[in-house]
Amino acid sequence: MEGSSGKSLSYIVGGSSGMGLATARLLVADGGTVVLVAREQDKLAARKGELEAGGRGKIETIAADFYDVGAVKSLIAKIDGETRHINHLVNAAGYFIPKDFLEYTERDYDGYMDLNRAFFFVTQAVARNMVKNGGGSIVNIGSMWAHQAIKATPSSAYSMQKAGLHALTKNLAMELGGHGIRVNAVAPAVTVTPLFNAFIDPDKVEQTLTEGFNAFHPIGRVGRPEDLANHIVFLLSNKASWTTGAIHDVDGGVMAGRV
Repeated sequence: MEGSSGKSLSYIVGGSSGMGLATARLLVADGGTVVLVAREQDKLAARKGELEAGGRGKIETIAADFYDVGAVKSLIAKIDGETRHINHLVNAAGYFIPKDFLEYTERDYDGYMDLNRAFFFVTQAVARNMVKNGGGSIVNIGSMWAHQAIKATPSSAYSMQKAGLHALTKNLAMELGGHGIRVNAVAPAVTVTPLFNAFIDPDKVEQTLTEGFNAFHPIGRVGRPEDLANHIVFLLSNKASWTTGAIHDVDGGVMAGRV
């Protein structure tokens, strides 16, 4: 059984900001226990205080750098030592810096692929827990960029990373379904999150994205973390008990077509 949200234990990889944080907010407000995994301990401590003050559940934190092999192994050891049933896993960590293909370095490329390596083995550790305890639900945050290329935002390595995450979603749904584990993904389009802080002034992200991309979405606006969080929580829940291996386009209609 996946567990009701009020009694669930959820691990959120990349839970200190953006879609991961918005998902944690919903889960803890419903009484669940959420383990936030992110790089910066100070940010995790701040999020713990914020979320526990506004919710009925409990927040735990683990600091781990997903680009550091040793840190990922340490995180996996902690997951392997978890005595409780992990009901949910959300793989939400990521970064995005548009760059022309001809300008990529090996370091640029490795940053994206190291992230997928971490997702792969952390998910494996969580799946071992779920198999032992009777099942669970996993949601990966993919991307519209894994479906199609956007010339204005060249992102070959990012798109490759997210396409790999989509493929992993489908493969794990097939392999783990017999253990009562569902695996799905959401593929957002342009969403206002700190993902863009790496190449847009953080004070101007909101204005830049709304002015530049509202019209790009048939629904007429860019996404918000809460738009994705609501869908992620649905996929985690028993309300989606017959849904697995699906890549849900939560994208304001971008993948529906072109004018």
